[in-house]
Amino acid sequence: MRHLAAALIFAASPAFAGVEEAIDDHILPATAAFEAATEDLARTAQADCRAETLRSAYQDAFDAWMGISHLRLGPLEEDGRALAIGFWPDTRGMVQRTVAGLLADADPVVESPEAFAEVSVAGRGLFALERLLYDDAVSGYGADDYACALATAIARDLHRMAEDIDTEWREDFAATLRTAGKPGNDTFLTDKEAAQALYTALTTGLEFTKDQRLGRPMGTFDRPRPERAEARRAGRSLHNVELSLEALRDLARALATGPTPDTEAAFAAALELAAELDPVLADVAQVQGRFEAEILQQRIEAIQHAVANEIGVTLGVSAGFNATDGD
Repeated sequence: MRHLAAALIFAASPAFAGVEEAIDDHILPATAAFEAATEDLARTAQADCRAETLRSAYQDAFDAWMGISHLRLGPLEEDGRALAIGFWPDTRGMVQRTVAGLLADADPVVESPEAFAEVSVAGRGLFALERLLYDDAVSGYGADDYACALATAIARDLHRMAEDIDTEWREDFAATLRTAGKPGNDTFLTDKEAAQALYTALTTGLEFTKDQRLGRPMGTFDRPRPERAEARRAGRSLHNVELSLEALRDLARALATGPTPDTEAAFAAALELAAELDPVLADVAQVQGRFEAEILQQRIEAIQHAVANEIGVTLGVSAGFNATDGD
């Protein structure tokens, strides 16, 4: 009887084991990395907020953001943090208008961290800071200019949010996932619901990279829109695709409860091709460049199929609703 009970526990445990590994091996190291990178960005800005000084720390912070941007649950969704950190796609040009308005008014809101936290999400985060650091019309500001104070306020605000995200994952939400199905857990009523939430983050992350990071600049065959590429001014459009795929592969490995050869091969094939694309995806305006981007989309679709078969099936879950649905 004891052997039967042990066998039943083992059979019921894969989903929970995948959740544990995702938390310990993927999520918590990534939130810590984002907190550390934004702390460095804020410290750098406090010392010298000019664009040429901030760019390296900014790139590091954006790299770290790509490690957690797909985790649209829990702390990232609190207080609209995900949008405040990475307001993209920006379909109406709100970042440009909001940053321009702050600069034109020399809005004193930058003097108070509490007040700046209430500024529109389009005027905060990585994409607002990109405007200041990489837009030729703005980036030549001096140490005494309002733009310098705005850059400092954005960097400080990014670190505040990153610190809150890391703290809340460690002190609260990780335990909420770990105790899924236990008495008193009203967020995840079964351990399968916790696995479902993380699996949905994985599948939606893949969909977002395929449809948004690649699809938006591709536009249509008759009307490509390379100017819509993510973080184009900072030269990171392709880099974001690659980092996103690497982070999602890391999450897939953590969630997997057995060998996933098809998933590994699909990720490798996508990353191999991605390395050959134009850094800002400008080539999607040309026939060959568009063809290569379409093939990369197909390879991401292959990842999705492999993930469903090798990870979703073994966890007993499928893709569900995610906060980015409908973007």
